[in-house]
Amino acid sequence: MWRLLIGELYPDAEFPEPAKEALFWRIEENLGLPVPPELVELLRETNGVHNEYGDAVVWPAERIVEDNLAIRAEPDHHELYAPFDDLMFFGDSDMGPQFAYVHTGYGPGIVKWDHETDERRLAVVSLRDYLARCLGQDNDWFR
Repeated sequence: MWRLLIGELYPDAEFPEPAKEALFWRIEENLGLPVPPELVELLRETNGVHNEYGDAVVWPAERIVEDNLAIRAEPDHHELYAPFDDLMFFGDSDMGPQFAYVHTGYGPGIVKWDHETDERRLAVVSLRDYLARCLGQDNDWFR
């Protein structure tokens, strides 16, 4: 399903091998957050997604763990930013913003985070909408 959608939005997309199942548990165990089912489904089909500019729209599962742990461990981040405990970063633009699932009492949504201002704005409510904006005609929004 995800490969088909991505291929429709970005016909030149390349698809890496699927993520290993054990990585989903590693993400949850290390971050203390559930991996949203739609992200698990995508990573089971392709371990990451890049757009036409080479931006990692969806990181490989290994990077999801590594980058989230790194951002939580950076001592300066505790002084500069609000806590990251309810965020699971999973994609970025080389031009600046990063994207994360935010876990709320109402379910996950996807926020766009600006590391310069610590602004966290709800961007979309589903991975499908996120990919449509990042890979489709509205990809300037992503940058």
